[in-house]
Amino acid sequence: MPCYLFRHPLTGAIKAVIQKMTEPHVYSEGGITYERVFCVPNAAIDSNLNPFSATDFTDKTRDSRGTVGDLFDRSKEMSEKRKSKEGYDPLEKKYKANWSKKRKGRNFPDPNQVFEI
Repeated sequence: MPCYLFRHPLTGAIKAVIQKMTEPHVYSEGGITYERVFCVPNAAIDSNLNPFSATDFTDKTRDSRGTVGDLFDRSKEMSEKRKSKEGYDPLEKKYKANWSKKRKGRNFPDPNQVFEI
């Protein structure tokens, strides 16, 4: 059963009360009706993901029910974490080097480049 918080109107003391979700969320004691305190619910996200570990990424995202776009967003977040720690993304650098090697030294294309027709 969830725990709800109520504040005494005069003293400001907060009291935690366990109630069913189907009950009306009011609390009174000694003829004084307490005011309900609304707070942010406790929520957890996977923030302890190692941005340098491919196995951590696959383990955390394997059973997620998101879209491919969600995976791309998560991957970009990990890339930004690597950039903030080392100044560059070593995985991105390695990918671009392998891409260039497979194409006989051609440079990786700039995604911001504009082509005129």
